[in-house]
Amino acid sequence: MRVQSGDVALDVHVDGPDDGHPVLLLHGWPDSHRLWRHQLPALHAAGLRTITPDLRGFGASDRPDEVAAYGLADTLADVGVVLDAAGAERAHVVGHDWGAAVAWLIAGLLPDRVDKLAALSVGHTMAFRDAGLPQREKSWYMLMFQFAGIAEQWLSDDGWANFRATFAHPDADAVTEELARPGALTASLNWYRANVPPEVLFGAGIELPPVAAPTLGVWSSGDRFLVEEGMTGSAGYVTGPWRYERLDGAGHWMQLEAPDALNALLVDFLA
Repeated sequence: MRVQSGDVALDVHVDGPDDGHPVLLLHGWPDSHRLWRHQLPALHAAGLRTITPDLRGFGASDRPDEVAAYGLADTLADVGVVLDAAGAERAHVVGHDWGAAVAWLIAGLLPDRVDKLAALSVGHTMAFRDAGLPQREKSWYMLMFQFAGIAEQWLSDDGWANFRATFAHPDADAVTEELARPGALTASLNWYRANVPPEVLFGAGIELPPVAAPTLGVWSSGDRFLVEEGMTGSAGYVTGPWRYERLDGAGHWMQLEAPDALNALLVDFLA
């Protein structure tokens, strides 16, 4: 279905049993709702109803031109509209990468809408800050993404050679096909330009309230971009029950590289 959030139309997929508890699944960069395709059958079999939007700028959702349109406050508003359209007053929230950052934001600022939180790969924003120089070193690409035009050329030249070599995305062919659509690559990079300019990336970080919802944090040992301390340190910013799980061997896109292990964790935690 199409959901209108202000001037932006979002593409949203609602599946699973009509009477199932809703689970909102939020993808990150450079993905779309397709990222969750291996999780949906397991969640549906567990009696859960899934809500998987393409976040603004990604997939079939609208791609505003202005960098400012990609601020997390706008995405927070999008999520509220999506939940309303799906008839979900409250939901479990599962997020990966940028979707995890949004999920932490929802759980901290809109606690009445979140039953349980599952954060994959990306921990609480203050834990990201606390992870220090090792995390900043792994985040080098976020700084490069600030250079409009240059970043786009670097990623897409020579058949997306730098994207493929640097990020090793398991769905590289499908992802680059989506990113090659007019305005799509710039829209995806605008998430970084709007939310992690250098003063944020190398500064104090974004202050958020602690999370009261039961929270599962999952990090994979093959993640090239995030240190484990960014997730384990999130425990200090959760006042509700906290659970940490480590997936050994999987890379950043654990949904695609270790689907069975991740599905088991999500079903055990959510169902």
